Amino acid sequence: MTAQHAGQRIRRTATLASLAAELGVSRTTVSNAYNRPDQLSPQLRQRVLDTAKRLGYPGPDPVARSLRIRRAGAVGLLLTERLSYAFRDPGAVAFLEGLSLACEDARVGLLLVPAVEGASGTDPAVVARAAVDGFVVYSMPEGNEFLQTVLDRPVPTVVVDEPAGVDGVDFVGVDDRAAMIALARHLVDLGHRRVGVVSSAISPDATFGFASRDRQRAAGYHVVRNRLDGLRRSLEAVGVGWDDVPVMELPANDRQLAAQGAGKLLDAYPDRTAIVSITDIVALGVLDALSERGISVPAQMSVTGFDDVPDAALAHLTTVRQPLREKGRAAGELLLDTSERPAPRTRMLTADLVVRATTGPAPE
Repeated sequence: MTAQHAGQRIRRTATLASLAAELGVSRTTVSNAYNRPDQLSPQLRQRVLDTAKRLGYPGPDPVARSLRIRRAGAVGLLLTERLSYAFRDPGAVAFLEGLSLACEDARVGLLLVPAVEGASGTDPAVVARAAVDGFVVYSMPEGNEFLQTVLDRPVPTVVVDEPAGVDGVDFVGVDDRAAMIALARHLVDLGHRRVGVVSSAISPDATFGFASRDRQRAAGYHVVRNRLDGLRRSLEAVGVGWDDVPVMELPANDRQLAAQGAGKLLDAYPDRTAIVSITDIVALGVLDALSERGISVPAQMSVTGFDDVPDAALAHLTTVRQPLREKGRAAGELLLDTSERPAPRTRMLTADLVVRATTGPAPE
């Protein structure tokens, strides 16, 4: 080993104390150069930074600093799906963009925390250990163990979409029931009475088949339950019994699965004139199935979605537009708002019916 290599091996990285000694200043002065630059003159701060660079000082230890000030400088986003879902599902992508913008404004980071239950899922300890200053909980089913882990931590929390009504927790969402009522009235006004439904998972133990009335009532996902309830109310108002409305449940919010589910629905109920899809992704799969069978939309079958993701407009889909990006930003702003909170806050955003070319008068 050469002397040069030996010197490199035993060389020590500069520390805050050694840098302070080199400069002839206090350790507080060095720390302020990084953490409170307003406390130093521009000239002194630059001298500290230049010397630190020359000596190889990497800056204050972020872990030690977070322990000292009791802040992690990051927001945790709890997802009920695997991490890849956040970058694959267009609704989740838009929501994530809005939340990221709020974090950027506040100059904090964003940590994605998957919350997948089951033997092959995520360990709840991941949530308990996450170094964050608060959590945004995105669309979790009722009774989820990860949600309880979050609530057990002494950090602020905002729930988005579901479950609503968690004690002491801020909430951001839309009125899914009212939005679906508006969409269903549109179909009713067009004369549709023989309606079928293709739905994403109703509860975490999702099945692939027709969901019974009891399963619908016990739906663990409040958003799906409320959307189904809005449709039920509108149809019953014109004399259509809910038992006459088949609900095909999918194991996931997936376009290919939706096409398969729509095929099963059409095979069992060939007299349907309209298919209501609980999400746009599902609706796009329904359109795929109808195209494959040569069924004309909307002349022979009307199709609706919910969310208004970018591909919905490309498909000319009649749907409900909810402000997905604004929902993410609102959640971040509520979480990062450090003002006094005498009571949990609720921010309900507007969802609007968007009529396009996939709905028309019911065929004779």
